[in-house]
Amino acid sequence: MSADEEIAAGEQALSQLDYDSAYRHFDKATKADPKNAVAFFGKAEAALGVPKAEAEEVLGLYKKAIELDGENPQYRDALASFCVDLGRFNDAEEQYNAAAKLDEENAPFYWSEFAIQYARKAPVIMEQFLDDNTKDMIRTKALTYALKALGIEKEDAKRLI
Repeated sequence: MSADEEIAAGEQALSQLDYDSAYRHFDKATKADPKNAVAFFGKAEAALGVPKAEAEEVLGLYKKAIELDGENPQYRDALASFCVDLGRFNDAEEQYNAAAKLDEENAPFYWSEFAIQYARKAPVIMEQFLDDNTKDMIRTKALTYALKALGIEKEDAKRLI
C-alpha cells in the first residue's frame, strides 16, 4: 500500500480506537514516505494508546511532524497537550504560543487551554515543591494566560473584580 493508503487505514483504525493497528499503519506510512508529516503525526496520536510506547518516542514523533510541517497549529497543540501531561510546562507553553501565532484567529483557545491545563496539572506534578510561593506562581501564570485568552489587561481585570 502507498503512504496515503496506510494513512487512511491508520485514521480508520484510530477512529475505531484500535491503537495498535493504527500505529502499524502509520509506521508503514512513515517508512513509505519519510517526509509525510501526517504519517508522523498519526503515529504519535496512535502511540498515545499503545502501552509500550515511551514518552520520548511520542515526543519525537510530534517533533518530526512539526519539523516536516511547522505551519500546522494542530501538531503544536497536540505536542503542547502531551507536554502538559508529562509536566514539561515550559515546552507546553512554547508550543501553545507557537500554535497561537500560526492560528491567530483561534489563539484565545490555545491560551485558555494552557491556562486551564497548567492550573489543574502543575500543582499535581509539582506537589513535592508546593509551598505558598509555588501555588502563587502557578496561579499567576494560569491567570495571565486566561486573561490573555479573554483579551483583558491585568489592570482592567483588577478594576473589574
